[in-house]
Amino acid sequence: MSEIVLINVTGEDRPGITAALTAILARYDVPILDIGQSTIHNALALGLMVELPRTGSDCGVFKELLFSAHTLGLDIRFTPIAADDYEGWVHEQGQPRHILTLVGREIEAEHIARVSAVVAERGLNVDRIARLTGRISRRERLPAALASVELSVRGAVPDLTELHGALLALGRVLDVDISVQEDDIFRRNRRLVCFDMDSTLIQTEVIDELAAAAGVGAEVAAITEAAMRGELDFKESFRRRMALLKGLDESVLAGIAERLPITEGADRLIATLKRLGYKVAILSGGFTYFAEHLQRRFGIDYVHANRLEFRDGKLTGEVSGEIVDGARKAELLREIAAREGIRLEQVIAVGDGANDLPMLAIAGLGIAFHAKPIVTEQARHAIATVGLDAILYLLGMRDRDVEALA
Repeated sequence: MSEIVLINVTGEDRPGITAALTAILARYDVPILDIGQSTIHNALALGLMVELPRTGSDCGVFKELLFSAHTLGLDIRFTPIAADDYEGWVHEQGQPRHILTLVGREIEAEHIARVSAVVAERGLNVDRIARLTGRISRRERLPAALASVELSVRGAVPDLTELHGALLALGRVLDVDISVQEDDIFRRNRRLVCFDMDSTLIQTEVIDELAAAAGVGAEVAAITEAAMRGELDFKESFRRRMALLKGLDESVLAGIAERLPITEGADRLIATLKRLGYKVAILSGGFTYFAEHLQRRFGIDYVHANRLEFRDGKLTGEVSGEIVDGARKAELLREIAAREGIRLEQVIAVGDGANDLPMLAIAGLGIAFHAKPIVTEQARHAIATVGLDAILYLLGMRDRDVEALA
């Protein structure tokens, strides 16, 4: 017969604690059934689940552990675990798991409390909480600093869409982004990221910039509004807006391309993913003229957008080839993934508009980025408070991992 005991050790952290305590267990041939350790500001919390034979030698183990803990200035506690309780705990390992990621400028107690309450209300249990971002100085406040915490939760989620909706609504109230993902093999094994361009990789709509330069800003805006009301489909509204740009000089486009406002976090995100071997694509309803400018800057692998036609250095008001709308974006995402031998579950898609919804829906990780309300509500994930590099935390990366790649 044997006895299962949970050993909890707390105190000031220092090198050699784990080695000293497990060496004692090793001398008595004690199996370790589970082990976990965390340290916050040199405060150690170490737990060991062990199986002790009922032979009398367990007294020796306890004495040695108590003496060693005392010598090291640690508190140690032994809790017997009933056999039925242990077996029930073992059987829980088959339960579904999900990862909740919080990203914001700062993570406060209210954020954790409110998210934990949402989890508890649905019968889920938090197994682990980890900080993904680096330590934040309270003396030197960085204006673009990020804070991210990851919660691992256990239990069945009967309606993932409902949970996403509840967390999305909570995030709006707390001004923090909250994402929930299934903790499966694909979560940390994405291989392709597909970006929309306008209002995603760049903080402007290029067609509005062109319209303003051509003096037809109001007319183009009216057509855009009609399309948003559903009075025109994307292709028809696109053709009408393009016709208004006829005669615009190419030098104007060159000037706009040189001063494109890059979205916060784009450089850090793309540089990190490229170093990890990701393929990166721009799938845009905008124009290749500007997407190719970004391609040269970031080392983008694939660019698919609308190709402008020029005659004598001026826009003709037409584009060549198939217009890239929402359906085409999804089709292109599938084609690139197939060409690279990448499963759709390994694809990240990021966009802000309704024409991005088809590709967000089929990607393993579809993210609405500072998106229109209809997009945020329909996408499975949303980032609304910080920059594009928040995606790194949705992938489970820590700041120290990113810095090591730089």
